[in-house]
Amino acid sequence: MNTKEQIKEYIDSQDEPKHADMLALHQIILKTLPEGKLWFLDGTDDTGKVVSNPSIGYGQFTIYYKDGSTKEFYQIGISGNTSGISVYIMGLEDKKYLPQNFGTTIGKANVTGYCIKFKKLKDINIDILEEAIRSGVEQTSSKPAPLE
Repeated sequence: MNTKEQIKEYIDSQDEPKHADMLALHQIILKTLPEGKLWFLDGTDDTGKVVSNPSIGYGQFTIYYKDGSTKEFYQIGISGNTSGISVYIMGLEDKKYLPQNFGTTIGKANVTGYCIKFKKLKDINIDILEEAIRSGVEQTSSKPAPLE
């Protein structure tokens, strides 16, 4: 199964209204990153053990580690969870950037250093979410990711 098929299967596996919300988010992010690489992570590690919720990724940037190694990863990710949906904006250098710039205007969401979590898409301002995504992509397209 290719990445697009895995993404479709994952979105289709979600119950309503999460299914409709994730499909809408998928379309919004594809519009924002039309040439971006698509990723699907099934949530398992190399041994097959479940370590996280499955996630869909968009775009690509390089993470640089202190030991000199690197890893390619997605810039934007979405994942369904038990309480709603998480949107990940990866590689931001300033962990206060999202909460300070979008935390009070996005609506009913929990905004952390790299994650915007909400129950339903209707609870948040989509234009603000798109702005946060565009800003994150711009930041991680122009310079290396921070060391983890």
